[in-house]
Amino acid sequence: MKGIVIKSTGSWYKIRQEDNTVLDARIKGKIRLRDIDTTNPVAVGDIVDYEFESSGDVTNGVITELEKRHNYIIRKSNKLSKQGQIIAANIDLALLVVTLSNPRTSLGFIDRFLVMAGAYHIPVTLVFNKCDLYTEEDKENYDYLQMLYGHLGYPCVLSSTVVEEYNPKKQLLPIIKGKKVLISGHSGVGKSSLLNQLLPGASQKVEKISDMHLKGKHTTTFAEMFFLDDETALIDTPGIRDFGIIDLEESEIGHYFPEIRALMSQCKFNNCKHLNEPDCAVIKAYEESRIAPERYESYLSILRNEDMYS
Repeated sequence: MKGIVIKSTGSWYKIRQEDNTVLDARIKGKIRLRDIDTTNPVAVGDIVDYEFESSGDVTNGVITELEKRHNYIIRKSNKLSKQGQIIAANIDLALLVVTLSNPRTSLGFIDRFLVMAGAYHIPVTLVFNKCDLYTEEDKENYDYLQMLYGHLGYPCVLSSTVVEEYNPKKQLLPIIKGKKVLISGHSGVGKSSLLNQLLPGASQKVEKISDMHLKGKHTTTFAEMFFLDDETALIDTPGIRDFGIIDLEESEIGHYFPEIRALMSQCKFNNCKHLNEPDCAVIKAYEESRIAPERYESYLSILRNEDMYS
């Protein structure tokens, strides 16, 4: 039997079966013992083979095999760990929900997410949420970021659950139709409210921002997939505080900054890291303001293996 994992709670999983019914399942031991250096060998979005097992009047599933993933998005499980945490698998599109204030999403966080998504060939749309709260300064900041990221190939969308013009249904439904979509971002940026607008039956819990630190509270505890129709699914995820890069060599990182990738062939040395090497086309572009300073600083931060908090 085959199914798709729609919820992961650590030791138990929910599988959507071919008849659209949901089955609770656990992992068979041999999957745990595979050489997979992640905290979660099975993730939401995985296609799995499973068997039935009965205990009294209860029938559950046992996941026996994990199909090869089309892609996945991964981050360091925590600052000190060498293991990764797979956020979700087999994704057609990622919506990175960001806010310019209450709470503020750092550009470093955005850039790290874009690097990891790019490494696994996952397109990203940036959703600037809570735009009804924007000050004039926020609006100017959004205009700049829309120009910056839009020019690099990342669409930017304004969203608000209280202003009809920017309602998520109007803004996002045409983008997500027919796709399996990951919704990610910091706690408090409004992921669950956005999901509830797109799919009222999801009924995801939402809470107010903490007044003391202007940080979001974790309202989503586990990743979970919701279906809008047979072809469209949304994966809600717990809020991410930091996004540690994992599984990328230093020489690979520049390839996932489009503006750096476009100049790499012009550097004097094939193995140029764009730090202080002579005749580096990337450094020259940065000095001439043809590369945004924030983006170059993000690149350096990743090379230094600094964990980005916001």
